[in-house]
This record gives sequence, structure tokens and C-alpha cells, in this order.
Amino acid sequence: MSDFADLPAPSAARPVYVIGGGPAGLAAAHALRARGIRAVVLERSDRVGASWRRHYDRLRLHTTRRLSALPGLAMPRRFGRWVAREDVVRYLEKYAEHHELETVTGVEVSRVERSPDGTGWLLHATGGRELTGAAVVVATGYNHTPLIPDWPGLKSYTGDLVHAADYRAPGPYAGRDVLVVGAGNTGAEIAVDLVEGGASRVRLAVRTVPHIVRRSTAGWAAQYTGVLVRRLPVGLVDRLARPMARLSVPDLSAHGLPRPDTGLYTRAREGAIPVQDVGLIAAVRSGKVEVVAAVEGFEDAEVLLADGTRVTPDAVIAATGYSRALEDLLGHLDVLDERGLPVVNGPRAPRNAPGLYFTGFVTPLSGTLREVAKDAERIARTIARDGTRQVSGLPV
Repeated sequence: MSDFADLPAPSAARPVYVIGGGPAGLAAAHALRARGIRAVVLERSDRVGASWRRHYDRLRLHTTRRLSALPGLAMPRRFGRWVAREDVVRYLEKYAEHHELETVTGVEVSRVERSPDGTGWLLHATGGRELTGAAVVVATGYNHTPLIPDWPGLKSYTGDLVHAADYRAPGPYAGRDVLVVGAGNTGAEIAVDLVEGGASRVRLAVRTVPHIVRRSTAGWAAQYTGVLVRRLPVGLVDRLARPMARLSVPDLSAHGLPRPDTGLYTRAREGAIPVQDVGLIAAVRSGKVEVVAAVEGFEDAEVLLADGTRVTPDAVIAATGYSRALEDLLGHLDVLDERGLPVVNGPRAPRNAPGLYFTGFVTPLSGTLREVAKDAERIARTIARDGTRQVSGLPV
């Protein structure tokens, strides 16, 4: 791992710059290096795997260890089937070390644009440094910047409110009344964590009812099904998922969680992956997690809900998602859609931006780590094939 001062100066022999030192970026860098292409990972924090270091303590992968490893290094068996957050961090550190990846930390890229000669890419980075690369792989992450809705009255709210990105463990909430806002995987798991950690009352505010699936049934991981159906028509998967849900997940309508009206795969393609059950079903059925209406606003110490009720929790945890925060970096290039996501992901570059690649900006049912591992190989193959001729070689 290098310091900012060690960054290679622009030259005729240009590297491929990989922006982001998480799983997607590290996998891409290794795949490029394995093909003799110099790849330099630029990471804005002081260590690789920064986003995984910030996650809450109880988090485990919802995908299996074997299908979550990155190219060229298996995850150790001692990590178990569902790998814990801290073990993911250890694995990413080992991955960068094992493959001798060229990672430069403490460098934030603020803007990417075409190089003046039109043959590569110019990156504006920390300290006014300008770096010229033959190609760029953007791997800054789907969950980049915590997002809290601009709720009416939020600025005057006198209660305790944090984003889920700042939640670590239930200890500070023991004996307290907590409202968790958002019923995605993060919100659902934090709600269960709070119950198990001794919160006096836990409510879960739900705007859109999620699809809930068992993480594993009789040893068959939900991810396996995701792999099998990933290329089937969306409508077909939606139809197949309905009877499976009725068989495996009890009807929670009486507890405020009716079965969703829209199909499971339809929702997944829109970015809303199913909630994998790690205790939510039991907590809701027992009344330990109370499902309430969506948050509409705040007034002094009260939280206003969509059904007209008002609640006064001791603390609010907003599991309200993240933005990709790509607009400043790439918005001028016309490579983002209306949601701020790249128009392409993986080995295809935008038509108007050849040599610019994105990885890790989809949420597939087959598992994000599995797919970024495959995309890494595809991106490296494309860069090598398409003749990024000015990329400097490595001894092989």
C-alpha cells in the first residue's frame, strides 16, 4: 500500500486507474494485473474495505462464503458459511496483500474527464494532482453516501436521530424506545439487533412492504435460487416466487406486513432486493418488533406517521439508504441515468465514453460479491482486448 506521494506521474505508459478500494475495485485490479496490465487503486480512506469497516457489528454476508470469494483467493473455511463483517474486512486486507495490488490510500478523485489529447482519462484528485490513465474503472460502491429524506420538520426535531451508517451495536439503546425507519435488509436486521440487545420497544416504519425470504431452507441458500433464475424472464420469476413465498414465509398481514403486490424480481431489478430473514419474522410475530406506518415528518419531539398517528421514541435510526454520489465525479459525461446510476455496469463502457467502466452498481439476486468477481474478469478481458495499448505492462 502506498502513500499519496508515491502516485505515478502521468506518462506515455498510462496505468488503468481503479477508483475505490472495496471488493469490486480490488477484484478489478487483480484481474487487470493478472493480464499484465498495471492497475492503480485509488482509495479515499486510509485503508481498503472502508465501507465494510463502517457497517454494524452483527452484520454477516447474506451470500455463502464459497460464492462470495473474489478471483484468486478463497475465503478461509474458518469464517463459516455466513461470513461476519470483521472477517470480510480481514479478507479484503489479505486479498490486497496476497495479490500485491498497487493501492494508494488517502486519495479522493473529485472529477473524471477526457484527457486533453483524447486518448485517455484525466482524474482530478486530492491536493490538486492530475492523473492520466489509459482507462478508468469506477468502483466507488452502491452504498456510498448516507441518505436521509428531507422530511418536513426534520431540522427542528429535538429527538435523537442517526442514519443507520452510524449504528454499530445495540448497547447505547438498551432500555430505550427506538423507531427504525426503513424495512430493507439493514433496517430489518438493526430492528432485530435492538430487540436482542435489550431495547424496551422497537418499532419499524414501513413505506413499501418488502419481499421476505429465508436466507437458507434445509441447507439450500436463497442465493442459489438467485443464481439459477438470474437470466430468466422477470415475469416468470415473479410468478414462480409467489407460491414459494407462501410455502416458506408465514402471512404477516395481521402484524402490518402483508404480502407485496409487485413481483419479487420486478422489485429486485429496481434495486429493492428481498429482505433475508435473520430473525425479523419471529420478532414481528411475537410483537417484539412492531410494524408502523411510514414516517411523514417531525414536529418538536414527535414523529408523524402516514396513518396520522404520532409517536415519541427516544431515538430514531434512519435505515433510509444511500446515494451513489456520482454526479460531481461523472455527471458532466452523460453516463448516469435519472437515478444517478451508471447507464451500464460491467464490461460494457458507455457509447460516449469508451474506456470508462463501472462495477458494483447493481444489486443482483445472485449476490453482489459473486457478480463483481465475474465483472472484474470481464472488464479486464475487455480492456486487454480493446487495445488499451498505452497501459504499462507488468512482468508475468
